[in-house]
Amino acid sequence: MLKLEPRPELSRFWSYASPILALLITVLIGVALFAALGKDPVKGLLVFFYEPIKNGYAIGELMVKATPLLIIALGLAVCFRSNVWNIGAEGQFVFGAIAAGGVALLADKTTGQWIVVAILAAGILGGMVWAGIVALLRDKCNANEILVSLMLVYVATLLLGYMVFGPWKDPNGYNFPQTKTFEAVTQIPRLFKGSRVSIGLVIALVGAGALWVFLFRTRAGFAQQVGGLAPAASRYAGFSARRAVWIALLTSGGAAGLAGALEVAGPLGQLTPYVPAGYGFAAIIVAFVGRLHPVGMIFSAILMSMFYIGGELAQSRLGLPKSLTGVFQGLLLFTLLACDTLIAYRIRRKAAAKAASGMTTASLQASTPITAPVARPGDAT
Repeated sequence: MLKLEPRPELSRFWSYASPILALLITVLIGVALFAALGKDPVKGLLVFFYEPIKNGYAIGELMVKATPLLIIALGLAVCFRSNVWNIGAEGQFVFGAIAAGGVALLADKTTGQWIVVAILAAGILGGMVWAGIVALLRDKCNANEILVSLMLVYVATLLLGYMVFGPWKDPNGYNFPQTKTFEAVTQIPRLFKGSRVSIGLVIALVGAGALWVFLFRTRAGFAQQVGGLAPAASRYAGFSARRAVWIALLTSGGAAGLAGALEVAGPLGQLTPYVPAGYGFAAIIVAFVGRLHPVGMIFSAILMSMFYIGGELAQSRLGLPKSLTGVFQGLLLFTLLACDTLIAYRIRRKAAAKAASGMTTASLQASTPITAPVARPGDAT
């Protein structure tokens, strides 16, 4: 029988190399999956790893997908490093999109460019409000933030459905569940002509730099991580564990809400029931593949966006189901978890371990007298 035995020392090399190994294993499993589905594995790999970067326009679309993933992952990294498990970033993304969409609907032909700032601010506040519910219940009622944040995803999705099927439904939209198309003035400024890449990419990269400074170069970032990992030590050092929970969740929620605002006022241009694209859940994988480090998450966000685009192309060009995107995301996560487990533990045979334990006990008994020596008269005491 096999058992996992903790390693005495973790390999620094494999701690950073395991995401690459996990990706290689995912690719190998993907090759087998393409072959099992009767598709050419080479064409399948090209669709996922070459088509998204084959020209400038494709790279631009890759950045469009990577932007919300990176922004949400940066917020989640604060949570996870603080030992706060926010699994409901998708709900905060959706509620931020609703709040931003509500502001965008107020614009008309006379509205100025300032509306863009108001839209982004509304998205951030919306995400913070939705995450604040989780923080409040965790702080005051000791509720499990995993369950609360996850259940609020469905509440936010239902609220979005109510708005686009009801009060905000476009009266000239031929009965489709969607709002009217937002005015052109609400459009997030784009970086390049002929490309959909917006200033959201710049915001994401600046956010990555700001997170690095906060986590590794400030006392507040150190207090944030200690407050989540060791509340007792945090209190002893004068840090507040409660504050760490609130900061983590509000930061994460604000980032997710910002991503939602950039999405609806950018590529989408309106609210529809299809705003929930799974970015909030995929960003969890982005955060862990990137080792909760800002630089690592930039590369993992690009990789995850390749999976999104590759899944869409595989559906249209190879006739494969769209769910293949989720399959690749799940494979990457599980292979990463497996690699990390083997970094921290080694596999041992349980029987061999017992035998070794028995030998040690037997040798100890053989070298130890069963009874104490009997003292003879005249011996020195």
